[in-house]
Amino acid sequence: MECSASGILHAKLPFSSSSSSSLHSTRQFTPSSLKIPNKISFSHSPATAPVNWIRESAATSTFCPQKDEPAGICWDDLGFGLVETDYMYSTKCSDDGNFSKGELIPYGDIKLSPSAGVLNYGQGLFEGLKAYRTKNDSILLFRPEENAARMIMGAERMCMPALTVEEFVEAVKLTVLANKRWIPPPGKGSLYIRPLLMGSGAVLGLAPAPEYTFIIYVSPVGNYFKEGLAPINLLVENDYHRATPGGTGGIKTIGNYASVLKAQSAAKAKGYSDVLYLDSVHKRYLEEVSSCNVFIVKGKTISTPEIKGTILPGITRKSIIDVARKQGFQVCPLQIL
Repeated sequence: MECSASGILHAKLPFSSSSSSSLHSTRQFTPSSLKIPNKISFSHSPATAPVNWIRESAATSTFCPQKDEPAGICWDDLGFGLVETDYMYSTKCSDDGNFSKGELIPYGDIKLSPSAGVLNYGQGLFEGLKAYRTKNDSILLFRPEENAARMIMGAERMCMPALTVEEFVEAVKLTVLANKRWIPPPGKGSLYIRPLLMGSGAVLGLAPAPEYTFIIYVSPVGNYFKEGLAPINLLVENDYHRATPGGTGGIKTIGNYASVLKAQSAAKAKGYSDVLYLDSVHKRYLEEVSSCNVFIVKGKTISTPEIKGTILPGITRKSIIDVARKQGFQVCPLQIL
């Protein structure tokens, strides 16, 4: 099996998958624009001084410095690990359900009560998307409005408030621009963007937190798997399950990922790259890998597990299905293993 750079897993069988290179269209916009095309492109002018200044938020009049010196890392050695960058975005929401004016602050530790809802009861969500640098020095984002919509859906399930789609996308743009020197050159990787929504308010009894914090931090990354685009080896897991019907498998809550660590660690100790999970009811239907969706391609037919509450609705998954159908492929539910 093999995993694409976008995090979607493809089965490596005696047949091959189609290319999704025709997936995207590119449009230009200004950083303050809230029009959201499928693939967003924005350009920046070359620096004319050692320090530029960018607006912190469309709703504020404060500014933060933007550094222009090179990031100072070897892009050829870039893996999928945390690299501390310059700035992160932060905003809070209290009992009234309204988020405060967001701000860009230096990347660093955050302060949490030991009774924070996210620490005691796992009330937290995250998203993951990427920014890419093109040969003409534009910066591209892939469908960030989809990540915003997915976080809104997850927040409803976890009894949390969420930013609107427009607020989410604007916050992503500002964070990327503030850290643009960390975006790898074309073909050397991408800037991974991690929006995180958590119950930061103190709570002792089991209940929704009284306060929530939304932050975005970024890190330059290479391929997720060390094999890159080469095939990877997966271990089909029979005993441990990632999600169950009626649970939270269909949203990107933090607890979904801690629960796979034991099975994943055991698989890696045996030389496998990751784990392929079966459904928890019949233990015979393929569902997901620890961190990505799965497709099986045979001829002009593509099979993938249905979204029924136990599988994360992947944004790249949705895009591949749309493109595949336009190119004449039949997309159908994945059947028995």
